[in-house]
Amino acid sequence: MHARFPDFRLGKVLATSFTATLTERHGDAVERIPTPQRLVDWLAVNGLAVESCTTAQLELAWLLRESMHAAATAAALQDALPASAVRVINDCSVQGQAAAILTPDRQRRWRLNSASCVEDALGVIAADSISILSGERDGKLALCASPTCRAAFFDASQSRTRKWCDMNTCGNRQKKARFNANKRKNPGSAP
Repeated sequence: MHARFPDFRLGKVLATSFTATLTERHGDAVERIPTPQRLVDWLAVNGLAVESCTTAQLELAWLLRESMHAAATAAALQDALPASAVRVINDCSVQGQAAAILTPDRQRRWRLNSASCVEDALGVIAADSISILSGERDGKLALCASPTCRAAFFDASQSRTRKWCDMNTCGNRQKKARFNANKRKNPGSAP
């Protein structure tokens, strides 16, 4: 019998969706890719299907994820990017072999060849991270306002004032906490 794994948090930005495979970093951390097969599942859901994954490849994926998170956090805070994180991101980008393809509806997708491995998929993720960190994409990196989350996310909203990595999780949780705190302060007030 397989243990139930937490759901993936899928977003529109590959790089930050990947860093979101570890959530609640400053609380009770939730690892969403704890096994090699779970990484294979995440890659497939994100259009980067590979046949298998070893423990060493999973460890490389975790290293890339944490390097990307460190770089994104530094960028969001307008600090210098950590050299070790940049090195890991660049190394993964160089190692991967994938081709960008254009779909009929003008979307860019990545095609891995039939013999693709995890390193090829990680190369695509690293390249996506590079496009964000270098400022090539219209938007800005920000950190979730939840004190237990602090996930890096890419804010492409028109005002660039998004506060939460995901409104359905962190945003609702914070709004509910604020509502309950106000209710405790004013127990006799009507809703």
